[in-house]
Amino acid sequence: MPQINNLLFLSLICLIACCTIMFLVWLWAKKIKNAGIVDVFWALNFPVITIITFFLSDGSETRKFLICTIFLFAEIRLAIHLWQRVIGHLSEEEGRYQQLRKEWGEKADRNFFFFFQFQAISNVILALPFFIITANTSNQLHVLEYIGVVIWVIAFFGEMIADQQLANFKRDLNNKGKVCERGLWYYSRHPNYFFEWLTWMAYFIFALASPWGILAIISPAIILYLLLKVTGVPNNEEQNLRSKPVAYQKYQQTTNAFFPWVKKS
Repeated sequence: MPQINNLLFLSLICLIACCTIMFLVWLWAKKIKNAGIVDVFWALNFPVITIITFFLSDGSETRKFLICTIFLFAEIRLAIHLWQRVIGHLSEEEGRYQQLRKEWGEKADRNFFFFFQFQAISNVILALPFFIITANTSNQLHVLEYIGVVIWVIAFFGEMIADQQLANFKRDLNNKGKVCERGLWYYSRHPNYFFEWLTWMAYFIFALASPWGILAIISPAIILYLLLKVTGVPNNEEQNLRSKPVAYQKYQQTTNAFFPWVKKS
């Protein structure tokens, strides 16, 4: 029971922090009319959660340091990548958010407020593995935790490489209107999304070594659903089909949407 009470306490503190941050971000987005900044601060909310959890949880210091360090590395890298993508275009809102603003019309600002708050709530729900892991008082690391770290390393570098390959492709002005089919993007239309999901699978496997660890499956399950059905693949593909319909339809016919090891013939 004390462990459950601690998890609830951490969740509440993190929820208040994330909702406050997203409220301030919404005010900024409203002022500059660019809701795309929510992606950056969604990633930055996780380091906030990590710091709160590290100092307020009662688990083993070694385990807390390990999981919080790799989590900070992953989310700060993602936030920096998103910031670089957004900061140079603050005056131009990303296409998928332009589409939402168009669909919502006069209710756009109100709907974006709830959208931003939902992002804050999702931060806390997805952080469940870290609440569980950092509550584990065992001083002995389990083999599942080592496996989780190995998978995390693969996912971290896979996502970083995919992001860099796409950034390099877009930087070349000769590629305007074309589709990136280089490197990992030759095998998957969204290798960055795949490795992002694999990162959360690593956290789940790491959490399995702790009491109540099976509950951590909720994080990779939610991430997979969001990427495949909600804000990831569907929105991205709709935008690509609007901007380069012929080239992207051809790309869809030869590549898998998500899993990079499956190449269509």
